[in-house]
Amino acid sequence: MQSHELLREVLEDASVKKVAADLGLSMSLIYKWAEPTTETGSGTANPLDRIEALIRSTGDERIVQWIAQRAGGFFIRNPKGSWPHPHFLVPATNRIVQEFADLLAVIASAAGDNLISDKEAKSIRARWEDLKSVTEGFVRCCEEGNFGNLKLPQSPAPSR
Repeated sequence: MQSHELLREVLEDASVKKVAADLGLSMSLIYKWAEPTTETGSGTANPLDRIEALIRSTGDERIVQWIAQRAGGFFIRNPKGSWPHPHFLVPATNRIVQEFADLLAVIASAAGDNLISDKEAKSIRARWEDLKSVTEGFVRCCEEGNFGNLKLPQSPAPSR
C-alpha cells in the first residue's frame, strides 16, 4: 500500500478539519497528503514518505522504534530467511520452542533473587524480541506457502 492510500483510508475515519487544526496546517494540505505525488504536482510529500526517507537516509531503526512506542507498541524487524530448514515444519517449530525456552531461562535467572535489574530487564527484552522475530518468520513462511508440502529430511544412509 502506498502512503497516500493509507492516509486516504485514515482520513475517511478521521475529521480532516480536526487533523488540520491539531497539526496547525491547512485542510488542503492534509487532503494533498492523500493524493499520489505525480509529475504534474497533484499530491505533496506527506509525513509518511518523509519518515520513510529519513529512515532510509539514516539507516537507523530507532525512528521506527520511537513511533511504535508512541503508538503503544514495539517494532520488530522481519527475519531475513535465517531458518535452518525453511521447507520443514518440525525444525521451524523447534526453533520457536527453543527461543521460548531461552526466554524463560533468562527470566528465571533474573527473577531468582526476586529483583530485576535494568541489565536483566534489557536481557529479557532482547530475548523477547528474538522470540517475536523468529515467530514472525515462521508465520510469514506459513503465509508464503513454504510449509504447504511437508517433507521430513532424509536420514543419512548408515555408514559401513
